[in-house]
Amino acid sequence: MIRWETDQVPSSSGRHSATEPGREDPARTAEHARLAESPASSDPWRLWGPYLAGRQWGTVREDYSADGDAWSNFPFEQAHARAYRWGEDGLGGICDRYGFLNFGLALWNGQDDRLKERLFGLTNPQGNHGEDVKEYWWAVDATPTHSHAEWLYRYPQRAFPYRDLVAENARRGRDQPEYELADTGVLAENRFFDVSIRYAKAGPEDICIRITVTNHGPDAADLHLLPQLWFRNTWAWGRDERRPVLRRREGGELVEPDLVAVEADHEFLGSYTLVGDAQRGHSGALVRLPQVLVCDNDTDAVALFGAQQNPSQYPKDGINRLVVEGDSAAVNPAGTGTKAALWYQFCQIAPGASESVSLRLQAGPPPDRPFGAGFNAVFADRASEADHFYADVVPTDTSAVDADIARRAFAGLLWGKQLYRYSVTDWLAGDPGQPAPPAARTARGARNVEWPHLDLADVLSMPDEWEYPWFASWDLAFHCVTLAHIDPAFAKDQLVLLCREWTMHPNGQLPAYEWAFGDVNPPVHAWAAWQVYCIDGRADPEFLMRVFTKLLLNFSWWVNRKDADGSNLFEGGFLGMDNIGLFDRSAPLPSGYRLEQSDATSWMAFYCLSMLRIALELARMDSVWDDCATKFLEHFCSIAQAVSTFGSHGISLWDEPDGFFYDVLVGPDESCERLPVRSMVGLLPLLAVALAPDWVANELPDFTARIRWLQKRRPQALQGLMQSHGADGEHLTLSLVDPPRVNRLLVRALDEAEFLSPYGLRSLSAAYRTPFNVDVEGHQTSIGYLPAESDSGLFGGNSNWRGPVWFPVNVLLADAIRTHGRGAGAELRVPIPGSAGSVSLTEVADTLHDRLIALFRPDAAGRRPGSPRDLGDGPLWQGPVTFSEYFNGDTGAGLGASHQTGWTALVAHLICARPDDAAG
Repeated sequence: MIRWETDQVPSSSGRHSATEPGREDPARTAEHARLAESPASSDPWRLWGPYLAGRQWGTVREDYSADGDAWSNFPFEQAHARAYRWGEDGLGGICDRYGFLNFGLALWNGQDDRLKERLFGLTNPQGNHGEDVKEYWWAVDATPTHSHAEWLYRYPQRAFPYRDLVAENARRGRDQPEYELADTGVLAENRFFDVSIRYAKAGPEDICIRITVTNHGPDAADLHLLPQLWFRNTWAWGRDERRPVLRRREGGELVEPDLVAVEADHEFLGSYTLVGDAQRGHSGALVRLPQVLVCDNDTDAVALFGAQQNPSQYPKDGINRLVVEGDSAAVNPAGTGTKAALWYQFCQIAPGASESVSLRLQAGPPPDRPFGAGFNAVFADRASEADHFYADVVPTDTSAVDADIARRAFAGLLWGKQLYRYSVTDWLAGDPGQPAPPAARTARGARNVEWPHLDLADVLSMPDEWEYPWFASWDLAFHCVTLAHIDPAFAKDQLVLLCREWTMHPNGQLPAYEWAFGDVNPPVHAWAAWQVYCIDGRADPEFLMRVFTKLLLNFSWWVNRKDADGSNLFEGGFLGMDNIGLFDRSAPLPSGYRLEQSDATSWMAFYCLSMLRIALELARMDSVWDDCATKFLEHFCSIAQAVSTFGSHGISLWDEPDGFFYDVLVGPDESCERLPVRSMVGLLPLLAVALAPDWVANELPDFTARIRWLQKRRPQALQGLMQSHGADGEHLTLSLVDPPRVNRLLVRALDEAEFLSPYGLRSLSAAYRTPFNVDVEGHQTSIGYLPAESDSGLFGGNSNWRGPVWFPVNVLLADAIRTHGRGAGAELRVPIPGSAGSVSLTEVADTLHDRLIALFRPDAAGRRPGSPRDLGDGPLWQGPVTFSEYFNGDTGAGLGASHQTGWTALVAHLICARPDDAAG
């Protein structure tokens, strides 16, 4: 009998699993109880969260230009005085789930030329390695319902060096490192304030807020602290002229005289009140009341564009003009408007000293005593509940260091949830109250004109809150796998949302990202859905059905659009791997040429197996799905046959002498040429592997009969099926790569002179430290190993797949190697540095996991290898964990987006999942 073994998917590592679809067991912890009360995105405990964007300027949504230059159309220099159309941004802020009412932080050190209201960074053209934020901040902690959250920002005491950062990065070439804030010297001697903002919900619409500033410098220093409350501008565009209103309340209008307040009235949200406590000394004695400043969230068209008059007498930059420039006429003396700030002024904060302010944002009128003992108890209770929640989520045998890494990764993901509003139809048409967009915006081939159906107003998991403040389909899939450990309902909603008809293209394509929805990301959605289903305790087959039926459309799009001649060899474009190839793989090739890609074909085989596994699970419950399982089995075998034997024109992707997979360039005359570059592209065929669940033979007789029929009548069609014999019976492995080739690929992968680094697998072999040159159809091209940032402008130059370690593909490869070791590769043993003799593939996977986690573990000196090179040493800099977009292939130092917890948060998945707990 064929024994269909368990597959590679780990089940939930928590002590319990969900008892009902989308619902947590409320008996576990207080936070699980809140999750059980609010499983859906519109439920009470999810109404408020850190959904305020880190950056709204420079996004496609805000770009109404003819040339599509979003960075120039709405630059940072205008953000303080120009109203946004689609969203808002701020420091450490929160907003309601619809983005109507926003709360965030503004600061002034008395030196800057403007309030610090938002994070500063360079645009893609300004940076010598693309867009690059020039600030330091950390997501310290968070719970899934945002009942408890903490965010830390580092603010210089000297003038922020805006011009220096722009000028020096412009001077530097791509062969030089980025010029960062720490490099300017402005933070020398620790001359900065650490600004901590903590949120604790007393109820779904009752949020306690505490802001604490600490002077780490050697001298006393001043700081102005301005918590702000404002409405998103929904009235200036000619679609809805109703205006909400903020009103100042103080003195006799409040029960307690030592308070100030701002009342917010909104037709949809209702009434809220922000209460601010007085500024107090360390003894609790009153120092002064903050001033309440009110203006309007309207554009200062006079200052920005030379208009004759403004839509409001007190436009958006009014608070800035009063505090920084002393213009008392810039705010409304009547205390009404749509943007307000509470102005706290701290004079000469002593070295090492801290100052705090307390605030409370609550639906309806404020409580009589908002800052009594109960206020402090809310913070203590929510912090304790967060501890209990994560103690339940993280396995009990986890070290304290790794448990802290996981918790910080979860916090980064939760702080990366942002409101994403974008109606492409409205954006293309323009607004009635604004100038008509130029005709070029809707011309054939213009940005996103083929996606008019896309219409989102949802909280989405973003890759990064500044450099990538928009969703990306394959990033989001990885996010959901990690999120499933703490909030499976949200993870499932995210995966389903990308497949809904207002997101997925009618032809079945998933949107890539807003800069070009029609770009092609690797098809990892089905894999993520299966992972989330298992982590959630396999309690929600309805979720699987919803995702699976939509992904049938997406799978068909891939087959119809990316397999030009029906050869089962795919041409996917750049597939998210930016500059990994010899040339730009997202750009059209010369007429008549096409690239049969090792990675595109591997991703499709991987997609087949993910869909097959879901179909098997559904067929176990209802035999109507049995035919779908057979379809994906046979499609996978067709791809395996094409890869294992020959390409579409008699040339194989596999190079036998080299023991590696390569892309093949097919010319208009049907001539073919391998492109012999050893990169991650050639390792990806390892991903397409699965082990048949042990219950299939007994529970799905039709499916099993089909396999036996094929084995008997068409054995040549079953290239991807391999049987092996073990002590516990026969195993059936579905794999794109047979054991001898697995062995040869791993010899390359585990060679420190090629792919293996101290912190995972490099994306390009280090054998190319001396660049490799090749003639491609008469054109000389070159590729060289670059362990850090890219040295070219390909894809903007802000990402580099020519040497660094990328977390998501490393996790996929490590899990695939483990699966090979449980199936047909069980007898394989390979050498790996650091081990005496050869080891099993399971041990290889364990080693890779450990190297990836080691990026975030402090070394003997207390420095985390994965910290960006500009982060200082010592607990102030190395205490918080920083999660970067990718990592130096030699040193492990963090690169790219320095706050892309996003897919790098998979480190929490590695820590919390137990591979040996895999269920079939």
